[in-house]
Parts: sequence; structure tokens; C-alpha cells
Amino acid sequence: MIKFKKLDISDDIVKVLKNHGINNPTPIQQQSIQLIKDGNDVIAEAQTGTGKTLAFLLPMFENMSNDINTIQGLILTPTRELAIQITQEAEKLKQAKDLNVLAAYGGQDIQSQLKKLKDNIHLIIATPGRLLDHLRRKTINLDNLKTLVLDEADQMLHMGFKNEVESIIKQTPRNRQTLCFSATMNSQVNKLAYKFMNNPRIVAIQKEEVTLKNIKQTLIETTDRRKQDDLCRVLDENNPFMAIIFCRTKRRVDKLEEVLYQKGYNCQKLHGGLTQAKREKVMKAFKNLEFQYLIATDVAARGLDIGGVTHIYNYDIPENAKDYIHRIGRTGRAGEKGYAYLFVAPKDKKVLDTIEKDIKFKIPRKTLTTTGDSREKFKSNNRYPKKKHSKRINTSSKKAYKYHNKKR
Repeated sequence: MIKFKKLDISDDIVKVLKNHGINNPTPIQQQSIQLIKDGNDVIAEAQTGTGKTLAFLLPMFENMSNDINTIQGLILTPTRELAIQITQEAEKLKQAKDLNVLAAYGGQDIQSQLKKLKDNIHLIIATPGRLLDHLRRKTINLDNLKTLVLDEADQMLHMGFKNEVESIIKQTPRNRQTLCFSATMNSQVNKLAYKFMNNPRIVAIQKEEVTLKNIKQTLIETTDRRKQDDLCRVLDENNPFMAIIFCRTKRRVDKLEEVLYQKGYNCQKLHGGLTQAKREKVMKAFKNLEFQYLIATDVAARGLDIGGVTHIYNYDIPENAKDYIHRIGRTGRAGEKGYAYLFVAPKDKKVLDTIEKDIKFKIPRKTLTTTGDSREKFKSNNRYPKKKHSKRINTSSKKAYKYHNKKR
């Protein structure tokens, strides 16, 4: 088995990785690290949860120098949550090599970012909009940039950041190293990559089938009228360790969170309509097991790697097979068993047929018996019941509990 040492990762960084329970490189890391260390442009296709963040962070840390007081690395990512997640990984590596790292994303006080920029920043992790803001203010100078990373490139383009990304790239040196990491390499991503990259090396890690094998999928046949009660019935039956419930829109998330709160479920919501401070607070609380159910939109949860999630509930059917795989891929990690439920009403049949055709699998059906509400409705004039963060989290899944709490 290949070790990080064989990939020319320094002893100090290897020690930090071991302290966080990371002993062996994943396939994407094995195939990317040396190419990046050697200065190649790289196009890497890999799903969330395959270790791609360290695949580019490790060689970047090896190649950057804390003796040079200029911005040497820039990582562009589509969402604030992903910027925070990558920054957290970079902060761990700082224990081995003291590089100054700045996270620049919307919803954060720009004055505090400006203050930090006076500290000779070596690595910036940013969302496109906030970075462009700094470039227009001339508070960030990319003239000496060595490595540019486009993380979750497919999602960045899907969210409409093409013009912003191209504008940023044009303000970087022509001789920079460019790394493009994406879950899927569609025509848009390829066009962008080859427009700005120099003879890129290709790394492709296909994980979709492996991921699906670890996940038990169940389709719940329901109707729009029965869907809320059917969801509650399944939640009561499963009592999962940690679960994510996906809804199609922010409004649907708001409505479902209110209903579940009123029925006494320990849940919180996550979507783009929340303030950045609130989103960070929710994610921290979920990772710390302060509540059991995260109710989210696809965009808000995109790319987030949360250990210990045992169940995924597709309250609203995703638009396509790719989104379905991204959703359920947040469980069944690290060889553990995961469970995914898809609630389908008659009007969803056409989309369901397309999803099943694309994943080459007919999801086993389950029809719930029609009974009353699984929980007595909360009766109050208040919009929400008083929040009670239960100290009891279901630990029936010992493997999931161990996976969540081990050093990673």
C-alpha cells in the first residue's frame, strides 16, 4: 500500500496527518500529489468524499515557502461552506508548516479580511464574488501567484460564476500552475479548463458505483398530501444517528423545518437564505451532534463532507441522477453502511424513470400503510416551539458513532 512518505510528503506533514487519523493516501491523492508537486497542470475528476481537498492542499503546502511574503496559492470554490471546510483542512496543515491562510467569502466582515491581508498572506481560499471585490479594491495582488485551484468547477459554472472565474484567471500570471478539480467533467468544465491550462494531465477517479454499493436504497411510494406523515413515520422507524433531509427549495426547507419542530424532531435547516453566521453555527452544531436532522437544499449542502451521517432522506425528488448520487453519497462513507430513502409521488414518475435508467438500478419500493400522524401535532400560538437541543442522540449505530468521533 502506498504511503504519504512515498509521495514525497515531508515528515512534519505526515505526522500531522497521522495525528488526525489519516495514514494512507486515497486513490485521488495517490494519482494527483506527485503530478502537482512536479508543477504540472492537472484536471482531476473525483466525487466528494474521495479526499480531493488534501489531494491539492498537500502538494501546495510542500511547494509554498513561508519565507516569500506574497500570495502563492489561490483556491476558488463555489460556496462559503466549502471555503470554510477547505480552510479548516489548511489550518490543520499549518501545524507542520506555518503559512498564513486567509478565507475570503461573502457574508463575512470585509474589514476583518482587509486587516488580515496586512499579515503577508501565502494562501487564499475564496468564493469568486468576494475575491473579485478584493481585486477591484486592489487589496489583493495575484502577480506572484504560483498555483490556482478551481475546486468543484462543475458546480461553480452551474451556479453562474463563469464570467467571474474567467475575470479572476485573467488577473493571474500566465506561467501559473492551474488545477481543476470537479465531480463531473462536462463540456463547460472542459472548455474552461483547456482555455486556461497548459497541457494538463488527466486524473479520473470513478466512485459512483462503489458508493452506491454501500448504500441501501428504498423508494417510498406516497402522495403530496401524505408525504409529511410518511416522512415522520420513516424517521420514527429508523431513529437514525445523523441524517440529512433534502428539499428542492429554500421555501420547502423552511416549511418542513417548521412542521418537524412542531412535531418534536431535533432538527435545523440550512440554505442560502440564512446569514453566513447562522449557516456556520448550524454546521458546527450538526457536526457536534447537537441535533439529529439537517434539513437542506442541494446548493447549501453541496460538497460538504460530514462524518457519521447514516441516513439520507430525499423528501423532494432530485432533478437528475447526478444530483441523486451526490445526495445519497453523503452516507455510506469509509466502508460503512448507509441508508437512502426517496419519497416519490405519482407526478414524479417521469423523473424517477430517468434516474433509475441512468443509475442502472430499480430502487426497491415500499408503500407505507395509511394511518394517522406518527406524532401528535404541537399545539401553540407560537410559530415554533421552544428549541430543546436534546442531549440524547441515537447511538444505536455504533459504527457510525465510532466513525464520527475518530480522529480524521
